[in-house]
Amino acid sequence: MFAIPATAARPDDPLAALHLGEHPDPDPPAGWEIVEVRAASLNHHDLWTLRGVGIAEERLPIVLGCDAAGVTSDGREVIVHAVISDLDGQDETLSSGFSILSEVHDGTFADRVAVPARNLVDKPAGLSFEEAACLSTAWLTAYRMLFTRGELRPGQRVLIQGAGGGVATAALLLGKAAGLHVTVTSRDQDKLARAQELGADVTVTSGERLPARVDAVLETVGEATWSHSLKALEPGGVVVVAGATSGFNPPADLARVFYRQLRVVGSTMGTKDELTRLVRFLEVTGTRPLIDRTFPMEEATSAFQRMADGEVYGKLVLTR
Repeated sequence: MFAIPATAARPDDPLAALHLGEHPDPDPPAGWEIVEVRAASLNHHDLWTLRGVGIAEERLPIVLGCDAAGVTSDGREVIVHAVISDLDGQDETLSSGFSILSEVHDGTFADRVAVPARNLVDKPAGLSFEEAACLSTAWLTAYRMLFTRGELRPGQRVLIQGAGGGVATAALLLGKAAGLHVTVTSRDQDKLARAQELGADVTVTSGERLPARVDAVLETVGEATWSHSLKALEPGGVVVVAGATSGFNPPADLARVFYRQLRVVGSTMGTKDELTRLVRFLEVTGTRPLIDRTFPMEEATSAFQRMADGEVYGKLVLTR
């Protein structure tokens, strides 16, 4: 079958580790199913794998891709839940054996992908395969940050650090659809203008003081925005952390944390139940993932280059 594996770790030239070509068909164990991939979306996780971040050298080569939508052998149209876990019926993100597709098991950038049968969620007819393929990582992460870990309710205020990224864009669209007041930050004025077009209530240059404090901050940037995030919160507010692209060790500012009784909570991916609720949320509200561009899977190198260059606003999707 056609597939796109990472063949090596190349920290300084990640695209040099990208291979497009023939790969053995999946040979699933009992309880797993094969999905014919119709669409799969890129995440920065794929670039990190090519750079050797978060994956052991001995696991390479491995097929890239966390997200996909496709069709099972019996014709069922499905969305693939990317979290592989040994916990069944519990919060699978808390498993000691937690991984996502393309870390231990081959991922979704292929004609076919094997996943546990319990990882399949029915795709509604109202969602295209391209839209459905955007949900399992960035959109699910944003959903969990907002509504599970952040416990936000309609009318509350949320700050999203770093407009333009996949999680940030998903959080903006989900937050507005849920009746939240949404503020976004960026150093890029074009990205702020785009966020305003998508419904952001307030746009602020990174680091600038907000016109009003917020109930929650969604933090995926880390060191560069951490101080700003804490200062932006109302007393008793919460900062939800799901990444730290600019660095993992900012000053903790513990005096502010305890004096203003702030909460700092972590969030990683999401559960199958949350993915199911996310899909229903999209059905009810009519919200759809923002797709930056779509490429045939054979042109994946161009998609990876676009992501590496930072030109993306929304999701990049590969189709079969």
